[in-house]
Amino acid sequence: MNPKLFTTLQYLTPQHALSRAAGWLANTPIKSIKDPFTRWFVDKYGVDMQEAKETDYTAYRTFNDFFTRELKEGVRPVVSGEQSLACPADGAISQLGGIHNGRVFQAKGHDYSLLELVGGNPELAAQFNDGHFATVYLSPKDYHRVHMPIDGTLRSMTYVPGQLFSVNTVTAENVPRLFARNERLVCVFDTAAGPMAMILVGAMIVAGIETVWAGQVTPHTRTVRTTDYQEKASVYLRKGEEMGRFKLGSTVIMLFGADQVRWLDSLEAESPVQMGEHFGNKIADKG
Repeated sequence: MNPKLFTTLQYLTPQHALSRAAGWLANTPIKSIKDPFTRWFVDKYGVDMQEAKETDYTAYRTFNDFFTRELKEGVRPVVSGEQSLACPADGAISQLGGIHNGRVFQAKGHDYSLLELVGGNPELAAQFNDGHFATVYLSPKDYHRVHMPIDGTLRSMTYVPGQLFSVNTVTAENVPRLFARNERLVCVFDTAAGPMAMILVGAMIVAGIETVWAGQVTPHTRTVRTTDYQEKASVYLRKGEEMGRFKLGSTVIMLFGADQVRWLDSLEAESPVQMGEHFGNKIADKG
């Protein structure tokens, strides 16, 4: 399809209604609906079921259970070393690099506001200005659980309502402020590399975003909502542990502050990545 036509249709489509309808389909346990659809999905996208803990796609109660399937132990080894950062998800790098003047690079000719991305909190945005970001796109065939790149203690979780544009190369190149417009969940952790934000971005047909500490968080409300976990029971997750998942796929954005991390030189836009792989390094403490 012509990229301009595809982008125009994104604006005209009833994004939320379509996504909620997809959510019903993805959650139905009716085998006569679930199994043929899952079989079509596996065949169309070339899903490698041999990596899954349960290799029989008909054994999953719903399509969502299949989509958020657990992998066999050892299939995704997590890079070791206190200085090493692990890739948070399977997929491909959309973009990565530095955050300059409060702007995050999206695609050629497009960037967006860091302040808008994190939900409009200037104190939070300031912690990542002049830092580093990495955007990882999860395609339909990928494993859709998101894991910690480094040990961290949850500080806050902010739900930011928004639109539900599809997230792919075409929309990144043609929809201004794509990641700052879509519904998203901003999870901020305190780590040995300073504050880290893990931002789970919704998209069209994404029927929900879950975290391991709060369950399903989206779809939610029409207003920004922040939960402070510093006053709650501590949520501490080690590198490689699951922190969330997508019910149908989307994008993860990592943010770190200035002079805290360095991505591997071998990584660039469109580089394929897998959860647990060496993604970058914490910059050694000075002194």
